[in-house]
Amino acid sequence: MKPLSLLLLGSALAALPAHADFKSDLAAIRQVGGEGKGNAAAGAAWQSLAKGGAQTLVPLLAAMDDANDFAANYLRSAVDAIADRELTAGRKLPQAELEMFLADTKHNPRARRLAYELITRIAPATGEKLLPTFLNDPSVELRRDAVQRLLDAADKALAAQDQAAATKEFSNALTYARDEAQIKKAASELRKLGQEVDLPRHFGFLTHWKLIGAFDNTKLVGFDTAYPPEKAVDLAATYPGKLEPAHWVDVATPNDYGMVDFNKPFGDMKGVTGYAFTEFNAAEARPAELRLGCKNGWKVWFNGKLLFGRDEYHRGARIDQYRLPVELKAGRNTILVKVCQNEEVKDWTKEWEFQLRVCDATGTAILAKDRPPTPKGPVSAKKAEGKKEAK
Repeated sequence: MKPLSLLLLGSALAALPAHADFKSDLAAIRQVGGEGKGNAAAGAAWQSLAKGGAQTLVPLLAAMDDANDFAANYLRSAVDAIADRELTAGRKLPQAELEMFLADTKHNPRARRLAYELITRIAPATGEKLLPTFLNDPSVELRRDAVQRLLDAADKALAAQDQAAATKEFSNALTYARDEAQIKKAASELRKLGQEVDLPRHFGFLTHWKLIGAFDNTKLVGFDTAYPPEKAVDLAATYPGKLEPAHWVDVATPNDYGMVDFNKPFGDMKGVTGYAFTEFNAAEARPAELRLGCKNGWKVWFNGKLLFGRDEYHRGARIDQYRLPVELKAGRNTILVKVCQNEEVKDWTKEWEFQLRVCDATGTAILAKDRPPTPKGPVSAKKAEGKKEAK
């Protein structure tokens, strides 16, 4: 069965006027990759696609759904070139089709954002009308402007010394914000206004974990090595570690964004691998997402099943960097995170940490039935209670 995005693209292509090279041009662009792979063919294809008419805009946007970042840049540039040419010539863009594309949240967030920008360009009043509808949109790219409007209203209320109105607007902004800068702005202002803000609870960051380390990651061997926690989680066990025996410790992080730092219990170490384990007691069975932020190599298991992993280091971490769809079971669910630290010794490579939260597709927190209070003060770490958990 074809992915939905490919079916949507096929439908869009079927509605196009005859354009013999359109499909082959798209195929050439979708083959482009890093280190110049496919650039010559993609450049020629771009020249052809950029000559298309306004009716090709939506198919080009749909083609971004399964495109890598390199291909998406080519496609976006083609969309911009076509829109500029058509509008300069006094011709219209397909506003109704763009609005239909925008309304389908299954499409690529960057493509939907681009569709919105085109709509705003040709119909500013429509863009203004649509903006508030993006407050709870799955796309951070579309939420950002809607949340900014709330922050601007809050700042205006502050300037007018209307603290009640400012508190209301900042609270609304915090509810819908997914951009870290906007979250920090709203939280900071609310605290200045005397409001208690529990960011870990608000966003569903998991703050209580069992950590074990450190296993070897010399020459990056750790990512593909299945150390004992991957085979079975035994919280009473002790294993040979890289420098000393490895055993589980309880860690509770008070970090506003749920950052779990392996360096706190185990020290500043390089060329090592650690694991974090926790349970999530769900109130009901339902779809959910685990959203991870991590600048180290990582893998995540949910209820014993490997979800995904990335073997790369120190390219930056951010909230909701990786989204992993899961199906929560009512009651006990297990989460195991593997975090590998490389051997680079520069100061900016010291971080050996991750953050993880549980939420729905819009980023709204899903809280465990027995969620503990958010920790206060410094990170605490103690030897984990002896208890066996079958993987």
